[in-house]
Amino acid sequence: MRIGPLQLHNPLALAPMEDVTDIPFRLVCKALGADLLYTEFASSEGLIRDARRSLQKIRVVEEERPVAVQIFGGVETSMEGAAAVAEQANPDFIDINCGCWVKKVALREAGAGLLKDLGKFEAIVRSVIAGTKLPVTVKTRLGWDDKNIVVLDVARMLEQCGVQALAVHCRTRSQGHSGDADWSWLEKLKASVSIPIIGNGDVMAPEDVKGMFETGCDGVMIGRGAIQNPWIFQQAKHYMATGEHLPSPTLAERVDTCVKHLRHSVEYKGERKGVIEFRKYYAGYLKGQPGVSKLRQELMGLNEMEPVVTRLHRYASELGETANVA
Repeated sequence: MRIGPLQLHNPLALAPMEDVTDIPFRLVCKALGADLLYTEFASSEGLIRDARRSLQKIRVVEEERPVAVQIFGGVETSMEGAAAVAEQANPDFIDINCGCWVKKVALREAGAGLLKDLGKFEAIVRSVIAGTKLPVTVKTRLGWDDKNIVVLDVARMLEQCGVQALAVHCRTRSQGHSGDADWSWLEKLKASVSIPIIGNGDVMAPEDVKGMFETGCDGVMIGRGAIQNPWIFQQAKHYMATGEHLPSPTLAERVDTCVKHLRHSVEYKGERKGVIEFRKYYAGYLKGQPGVSKLRQELMGLNEMEPVVTRLHRYASELGETANVA
């Protein structure tokens, strides 16, 4: 698949996720096989007003390329201005969030709220394209609810606008994350438009990645499946190439990756903030390990990096494994 000058073959993408896909987590997933990364979504209103939090969200680093900045909003002039600001962050392309289902976004005529008004949807997309010289892509859902599935009309409209790829979470806005994602729409999309289609929704294991590619889509986007298992990218690639599963990561590998992620977090956020904001990842890295509940309680009480690293190293040693904790 091609997005501007980028040529990607069956890419595995890390989905943009609020409060998850910051630079540290993106770098971890990149090292574990993710081919395409997206920032957290940034508010167009925040970007045009130079809001510090919004500007932090669109920061990218060379090591993570190719990477897209994702923006959202419901006002054409703001989105055009935000596209220009996003371009200054020097991503490889700009993605428009037209699929966020949470009320504070969707009920304000942004995100998935645009699925209720395709005229406005088109106006928003054209405003972003007008605001940047970079390639523009879109991420959306099937429709507002099961009585209003409009994704085929959306795809045709986006292709006419000049959008260079479309990622689709195969649920409606009303579903949120409930029910099953309907991948059959990916086949219908591939038959309706020529722009690349990236599938998303219910990709939790290597078999899911293979199954989604079998719909004919050009790329697979992994969201929640990567939070507790960032190894899913390399696992999926191995499975598709060989038909065999890689062994689950050992405790030593889990601790090693956890520490690398923590060091990235501290590097980009400072020690106290980096350690505190990292706490949400312990559950994923240590899931299913013996005595993990007590360990997490200890880790949650630590505000400095080296004591965390030391405790994780000791935990692995107590269980007879040696982590490569630098």
